[in-house]
Amino acid sequence: MNGRIRKGWLLGLAMLVPSLAPAQTMPSQDPGLGAGSIGGTAGLGWRGDAALAPAATPLGNAILGDRTPDAAALKATAPDADVILPARDTGDAQDQAATVLADSMVLQGDRTLIAAGGVVVWYQGARLVASRIVVDGASGDLTIEGPIHLSRPGAADPDSEAILIAESGQLDRELQDGIIRGARLVLARELQLAARELTRTGNGRMTNLRYVIASSCQVCASNPTPLWEIRARSITHDAETRLITFDRPQFRAMGIPLAAAPFTLTAPDPTVERRTGFLRPEFRTTSGLGFGIKLPYFITLGDQADVTVTPYVSASRTRTLEMRYRQAWSRGVTEWNGAVSRDDIEPGGTRGYVFGNALIDLPRGYRLGVQVQVASDRGYLLDYGITDADRLWSGLTLDRVTRDKLFFGRVGNYRSLRDDEDNSTSPAQVADVIWQRRFVPHYIGGQALMEWSVHAHRRPSDRDRAGRDMARASVGLDWQRSEILPFGVVGAALAGLDADIYRIAQDSRYDDLVARADPTVGVELRWPLIGGRDGATHMVEPVAQILYSPHGNDDDIPNEDSRLVEFDEGNLFSDNRFPGWDAREGGLRANLGATWTRIDPTGWSLALTGGRVLRADPERAFPTGSALSGTSSDWLVAAQYDSGTGLAIANRALIDDNLSLSRNELRLGWLRDDLQLSAGHLWLDGEGQDAGLPDVSELAANVGWQIRDGWWGRAETRYDFVADRAQRASLDLTYRNECLTVDMGISRRFTSSDSVRAETSVGLSLRLGGFGAQEDLPGTVARRSCMR
Repeated sequence: MNGRIRKGWLLGLAMLVPSLAPAQTMPSQDPGLGAGSIGGTAGLGWRGDAALAPAATPLGNAILGDRTPDAAALKATAPDADVILPARDTGDAQDQAATVLADSMVLQGDRTLIAAGGVVVWYQGARLVASRIVVDGASGDLTIEGPIHLSRPGAADPDSEAILIAESGQLDRELQDGIIRGARLVLARELQLAARELTRTGNGRMTNLRYVIASSCQVCASNPTPLWEIRARSITHDAETRLITFDRPQFRAMGIPLAAAPFTLTAPDPTVERRTGFLRPEFRTTSGLGFGIKLPYFITLGDQADVTVTPYVSASRTRTLEMRYRQAWSRGVTEWNGAVSRDDIEPGGTRGYVFGNALIDLPRGYRLGVQVQVASDRGYLLDYGITDADRLWSGLTLDRVTRDKLFFGRVGNYRSLRDDEDNSTSPAQVADVIWQRRFVPHYIGGQALMEWSVHAHRRPSDRDRAGRDMARASVGLDWQRSEILPFGVVGAALAGLDADIYRIAQDSRYDDLVARADPTVGVELRWPLIGGRDGATHMVEPVAQILYSPHGNDDDIPNEDSRLVEFDEGNLFSDNRFPGWDAREGGLRANLGATWTRIDPTGWSLALTGGRVLRADPERAFPTGSALSGTSSDWLVAAQYDSGTGLAIANRALIDDNLSLSRNELRLGWLRDDLQLSAGHLWLDGEGQDAGLPDVSELAANVGWQIRDGWWGRAETRYDFVADRAQRASLDLTYRNECLTVDMGISRRFTSSDSVRAETSVGLSLRLGGFGAQEDLPGTVARRSCMR
């Protein structure tokens, strides 16, 4: 972001950030138990993965983008509410009445009711289907002949309710307690428990099955052996705690006993999202750590907090303990991740990391953010698959966003993990404060934006030049007023003023105190035209913008934040294309461009944009030979295509007057139920960007596709065509059927340095269906169908 574009987006983007204001909060379900882990937006930076998002890490829309890794993204969710309904009036006979449908019904002298032939009974939300029932007139107990089907179709979530299927049984008048023979209990339409005998007590709360087989696999008459099953002397299901208790269980795969326990085990039923217990194990093999296993144990600390402890042990290379802590309050949420290891990579040493994050709502709409990022070395983060980040930031943020005001402040410490960067000569302690206000001037009208900002950074070194410390205070005012002129032309007057004062220390090349002021004036003309032909809509908009600001003397100020300059559609009509405060454009210049868009009635659209910048005098701050140097910039040409059915293509190119490319970016996205493709290619002419920079030609792509029913594949790659080698590549396969999920993956990182070496990693994890809520995954589920 730069110039007025930067200032406008600071306010506009920040206004999109949601605040934490639930009445009650709790961490969302654990990934091993439910549909997803804690996810969402942390701080003021967020990522929207659209169809065109390439595999490359985006710069993001953060107010101050430093490209350090985000800590765990935070989100809170409301806990399950306990609803207590008012008690029924037991004196009203109609409230206790049951509805019975049957082919025939006979009422005997002792008030015994016999219903036969397609019997359906509705009572207090429960539905009983049977071939014959006998209702005792004195007690109201039911003797039922099957096949029996007992369910609660009127429940708030029928899919999560238990369904009872049996041959015969005896139930009380409430259709809750009793004895069922030849029974099958189906939990949440996933887990089936088949038993010789089933007993329900406690008004339907406790269900006990004897000599029982449990499985979530499809069982057919032609092939009665499921893929896996658990056999036990008895299994008890508690409808209130939603726990299943196995008495001396035995695990079988394809009918072959593989494991048994001579004691009692418990597991959550399919409706549970958070419950203390072991999560699915993960088997991992890497070239640096060898073969190992992770066995996470999840501990709930009420609705507001939980802890996950994960031992990671390899055969001879590492002993690691990983931990994660999450907690939510009514006005805050936090997550902390860390690990400590002793391995053969650094014998005798202790390695580890801690990443923490917190968001807290304060009075008057302020929000406090806390982030901690500490690691023993970059190799540790890569060896253990934590992150590929090479710079870390720890500190505090404070922000407040209203309709017309923005406040953002932060203070913290940077630490580089790169081999070629010295932390003593890099800015370590950094502080920033930004305040913006949008308003309408009383006498001249239009829209105005005022900004105050303060920045300071310190290098730990005390050496001259290498240890330069700097502080800056800035004020900026932008004003714009638009009017509609004859023939539909939109004219605008532009004005702005930016003033700074710098305090520079430990650098003899610069004065200790430097001040400057840069005014800007300009006009803008737009002529939006719209028409149609053959049902399609065409929109054309030529734009001409003329700006003037005196050339400043930026040589008196070290350029710390504006060394990388972009030229694209986002800043074609900007008064300043430098991304920071230390450098500004000056002189007389004209920004010229035009956009054509076609919207087809069938849903697809095409947009073309072209433009360039003309100057009276060259801007010395731009590198010689770059796209913005000289009296005329390169031509900016961009095209976007959207099929309306999931396919999107975008291309941006910079072309000089000799029709030579200096930069080209191509992005492709294709989203369908059976395909998720995201790819991007970047080509840069190093000599055209800055003297001495190498050429760049990289491909980044990731794709997910439905291989066949139940099989979903994911592949990712980043390839450097200049070096003629891949930087990283991975392939993951997921197989899912109604009772099993298997994840397999292999990845390779090809880059290496003095502290980081190339590595290959292979992972495997397996999850049995029916225990804990299933997470949502792309692709279909392979299901067996029983042929009759």
